[in-house]
Amino acid sequence: MGLFTKLTGAAVATMMTAGLAAAQDPTFFRIGTGSAGGTYFPIGGTIANGISSPPGSRPCDEGGQCGVPGLIAIAQSTTASVFNNTAVQNGELEAGLAAADVTRSMFLGEGKFDGKPHEKLRIVANLYPEDLHLVMPKGSSISNLSDLEGKRVGIAQAGSGTQVAVEMMLAEWGVTRDNMDEAELNNSQSAERLADGQLDAYFYAAGWPVSAMVQLSTTKGMELHSFSDEDLAKINEIIPAYIPSQIPAGVYEGVDYEVKTPAVSALLVVSSDLSEELVYGITAALWNDNTRKLLDNGHAKGKQITPDTALDGIAALGVPLHAGAEKFYKEAGLLE
Repeated sequence: MGLFTKLTGAAVATMMTAGLAAAQDPTFFRIGTGSAGGTYFPIGGTIANGISSPPGSRPCDEGGQCGVPGLIAIAQSTTASVFNNTAVQNGELEAGLAAADVTRSMFLGEGKFDGKPHEKLRIVANLYPEDLHLVMPKGSSISNLSDLEGKRVGIAQAGSGTQVAVEMMLAEWGVTRDNMDEAELNNSQSAERLADGQLDAYFYAAGWPVSAMVQLSTTKGMELHSFSDEDLAKINEIIPAYIPSQIPAGVYEGVDYEVKTPAVSALLVVSSDLSEELVYGITAALWNDNTRKLLDNGHAKGKQITPDTALDGIAALGVPLHAGAEKFYKEAGLLE
């Protein structure tokens, strides 16, 4: 007698149901992040740990992981926002971290993404503010962005939300690829080039403290450009998702002054193809006590990731919450 015929009807039904569920929702859950020297990568890793509960692991109430039963989440290093949202839309990633402004433009098919709406993008949560760092060698300064004309400038990597926003900002001050020597580099590469004297400045939007900049500030030293209130207002007008923010004095060694700079929200984005049940489970796992401990004890930005700020700015953004996330927030009393 074959193995299959020995199975009871109930077991066969269970297997068939499991098979249907598996076809709909993945066991492996890939989260696109950013480069290893940025903030998306460590934060994505913490979220992956929090929402995972691999088959055979100890139950949550016995000291095991308190994630979604059977789910194995993996944080993947990528070139960040644009790449992540494209991969989520195309089904190559289940989730990604992405900047709010880029997510809006891509979902609606506006601006640089004109005519190419990414209609499957859905939000699980607003995570934390990403502050724009305009990094310069120790002792350097500029009065405003027009001073970068003719300079060697790191504009972040292709496929990142930072690059999209930075090019819009620079253009407002008359600086384009035609009159600067631009370099498309990730955070770690930019910091290395600046330290070696190969760059005059570079931009990077990330939640502070950024590891590559911590290293740069403690070795070669660096300066951060503090924008005037007028310039911050101008940037907010061009890119409404970039709001005035500040990096406190002392976050980086030698940068002992408050830095006024624009910031954009980092979001956790998933595909509308994922089931309501799965995303409900992921949202619940993201905000449980176990994940709270992981966030508080991981990257410094983790402490800013809270359920109280999870919906900040989402209603005005124009990108829907995933139905599973929406269900969770309504049950938790965070959404009417």
